[in-house]
Amino acid sequence: MTVDSGNETPAPKAPAKDPWELPDVSGLVVGVLGGTGPQGRGLAYRLAKAGQQVIIGSRAADRAQATAEQLGLGVRGADNAETARRSDVVIVAVPWEGHAKTLESLRGELAGKLVVDCVNPLGFDKQGAYALKPEEGSAAEQAAALLPESRVTAAFHHLSAVTLEDPEIDSIDTDVLVLGESRADTDLVQALAARITGVRGVFAGRLRNAHQVEALVANLISVNRRYKAHAGLRLTDV
Repeated sequence: MTVDSGNETPAPKAPAKDPWELPDVSGLVVGVLGGTGPQGRGLAYRLAKAGQQVIIGSRAADRAQATAEQLGLGVRGADNAETARRSDVVIVAVPWEGHAKTLESLRGELAGKLVVDCVNPLGFDKQGAYALKPEEGSAAEQAAALLPESRVTAAFHHLSAVTLEDPEIDSIDTDVLVLGESRADTDLVQALAARITGVRGVFAGRLRNAHQVEALVANLISVNRRYKAHAGLRLTDV
């Protein structure tokens, strides 16, 4: 009979994973829904410039194809459904007003895909921009509710479309907050953000924290108007 002496040495713990050890995403095809708008077009341009395969989507395929030709860099254009089908990662950059309707119509095409929502629910009045709070809590949480078979993350909210599209700017000095339920998925999005020169992707929590990230854009708009700037976000001590 074996007697447990209570003096057994516990097995050593595996070393903690380096949070900056990110996967290689260079071979992934990135689709951008709303790719003909300023934010989507800017993200498509920067990712394609970094060597990523990019497809921009629009409700009208000919509009997407015309924008893709203007961007060059191997960018392709298609309607939103075809863009979703042909992409490994899909960035949602549509206007907030069409967010729910667009995602509902693409539920099948987006099944199994990694979806990155960068939509900011905002309202505007004489006092400026202000944050809206969707019934689900945030645009990203709305996306997760509408796309139960997709892996939804949130990122790219605080990047200036003007800066993204400016060919004279080589490096964008900013951080991208990345939120999601799966660390493997947020790692992929962090790595994708890091493809843009000067940008760093930083894990910022689960989707339940997306509202304040989306809402911060209202503050950045106020900063930009006051100081005639295109402000971004940079975290310290990380």
